[in-house]
Amino acid sequence: ASPPPRQIAAVQSKQHHPSHLPSSSSSQARLPRNARTSHFFSSEPTSLSLPPHQTPSCYLDRRVAGMGGAGARPLLAAVLVAAAMVAPARGRFVVEKSSVRVLAPEHIRGHHDAAIGNFGVPDYGGTLTGVVLYPDKKATGCAEFPDRFRSKSGRPVVLLLDRGECYFALKSWNAQQAGAAAVLIADTVDEQLLTMDTPEASPDTRYLDKLNIPSALVNRAFGESLKRMADKADTEGEVVVKLDWRESMPHPDERVEYELWTNSNDECGPRCDEQAAFVKSFRGHAQILERGGYARFTPHYITWYCPEAFRLTRQCQSQCINHGRYCAPDPEEDFGEGYEGKQVVVENLRQLCVHRVANESGRPWAWWDFAMDYKLRCSMKEKKYSKACAEEVVASLGLPLDKVLACMGDPDADADNAVLSKEQEDQIGRGSRGDVTILPTLVINNVQYRGKLERTAVLKAICAGFKEGAEPQVCLTHDMETNECLHRNGGCWRDEATNATACRDMYRGRVCECPVVNGVRYDGDGYTHCKAVGPGRCALNHGGCWAETKGERTFSACSDTALSGCRCPPGFQGDGHKCEDMDECREKLACTCPDCRCKNTWGSYECGCRGNQVYIRGEDVCVTNSMSRFGWLVAVLAVSCAAGLGVAGFVFYKYRLRSYMDSEIMAIMSQYMPLDSQNNEHQPLRQHAPDA
Repeated sequence: ASPPPRQIAAVQSKQHHPSHLPSSSSSQARLPRNARTSHFFSSEPTSLSLPPHQTPSCYLDRRVAGMGGAGARPLLAAVLVAAAMVAPARGRFVVEKSSVRVLAPEHIRGHHDAAIGNFGVPDYGGTLTGVVLYPDKKATGCAEFPDRFRSKSGRPVVLLLDRGECYFALKSWNAQQAGAAAVLIADTVDEQLLTMDTPEASPDTRYLDKLNIPSALVNRAFGESLKRMADKADTEGEVVVKLDWRESMPHPDERVEYELWTNSNDECGPRCDEQAAFVKSFRGHAQILERGGYARFTPHYITWYCPEAFRLTRQCQSQCINHGRYCAPDPEEDFGEGYEGKQVVVENLRQLCVHRVANESGRPWAWWDFAMDYKLRCSMKEKKYSKACAEEVVASLGLPLDKVLACMGDPDADADNAVLSKEQEDQIGRGSRGDVTILPTLVINNVQYRGKLERTAVLKAICAGFKEGAEPQVCLTHDMETNECLHRNGGCWRDEATNATACRDMYRGRVCECPVVNGVRYDGDGYTHCKAVGPGRCALNHGGCWAETKGERTFSACSDTALSGCRCPPGFQGDGHKCEDMDECREKLACTCPDCRCKNTWGSYECGCRGNQVYIRGEDVCVTNSMSRFGWLVAVLAVSCAAGLGVAGFVFYKYRLRSYMDSEIMAIMSQYMPLDSQNNEHQPLRQHAPDA
């Protein structure tokens, strides 16, 4: 039997004008979840399908509708009637794809597209090479397999299954239990690829949270080709394929932009519980990424509007604000009790404004604190879902409440709300981005995420959105990716002495590039060689040059005065990477005088002289070290003569200096006073006048 239909949760386009409704032949209706047009979306089984031109322009969430609550049926009927009145949709649902490359056998090699399933854990940014196996029995995978699947080569198993008879997710679960690393489901009809969705949460689908392998849908022609080759594996060899998700997530730059389409309501069953658990578990990662400038997060909330003809109905007045412009489903699906849909719209609006105000204050990550605290303190299940409780949470986080209220505006006004109108516009796909039709929906770098909403799975997808080499450290932990440098150093160069390696691990693989260690740069190709260059290089394993220690002496071919290269030190010969001690004595390089006695040592030599002689290294000669009596006499006479000459010189110098000083003094004094000698010269007659 087909799963029960769901209640309408979301979305028309801008305001309430039919001309603004999303339209396109490829629009995906959010009818009962498994009643979406088979052209784009399916979880199977399904008994209801509308041709594209009749697809209602409304979106449904994952909750059961029409089955509980007296008000659900009138609501569903009203919206479907309204949908029939609108113009054809312009939006479209985008099928997110991965690549399947056949590596063997040779004659079927090639690339093929596959639609990523919206369950399990797609390996965004990675690849998986495995062997395709097609079961002889139970080829649909709707029943448990009795034995585990194993390939002859030991490669991972990619299990190929037929479409039909049960949910896609159940097929993948049975394959995972049988040892499959991934699942390919072959379509049974010739049509465009569609997205395999998760079934409605129920006791029979508890396996969804445990489903951890990737799944993809391939078209009928490719699936039939794989089946034929898998059946011939015994004679023609294994069918080896490479599943590639590296380009499934755009990775243009150093910052990832992502958004979560969610709901403040926690009374919508397992899906609301899933969203609350995700916010709680992912908050730490989200705040680290945003605080570090690695990511930019934006929350969104799906809304729909009430057509003008139905504004005065009880359904619209109970579920809508701003006179029917923005609506949300009744939480209890019963208009007679509990909370109303318009209360959910107001709270969604408040949480949008909390993010805007937090962003303006430079703390955009505060939204995660608010969302988590609100679910803990203001739970709808505990009847605490109220304006007063929400405002207490806002105040506790230090956010200005007046700015939040100003952002929200008046919910009772007959006017547009700029914040909610922007939300309705953003729900419609543009360019390569598809419509938001699933609640919750995670969009990363303008691509809708496929897989379960779980901390590790989502973080892997976000990490795949970084430009190669720009991943933050949180993306390079062992539970996020496989460190390819751990196996044989990734095939890169490595210095065993210093443990320096050219292998640089990245989220999408590894690169071999010479490293920088303790401020010292290495140059080389990164694969076979790297050498230290620049100042300080000798401190790191002697710059890769030869070095050897004997006793307390160490010689190295690395010189701090040279920025690169290796040269054997004096006393050694070689190319700098291998140096040997030179025998200066044997090669007559030193200590060659007739009286010299040479002895080679490691890195140098020792030279002595015959008899009582002394060796002078700079001149490479030996000089005598003894003197005769005559020699001593000559030496004493020489010293005595030198001393006498010194005394005589001093006496002469002292006398001469005194005479010179006297004459200088006399000359100076004669300028200021007459001297006796001058008077005698100028007035000789005056002295003898009395005698005349």
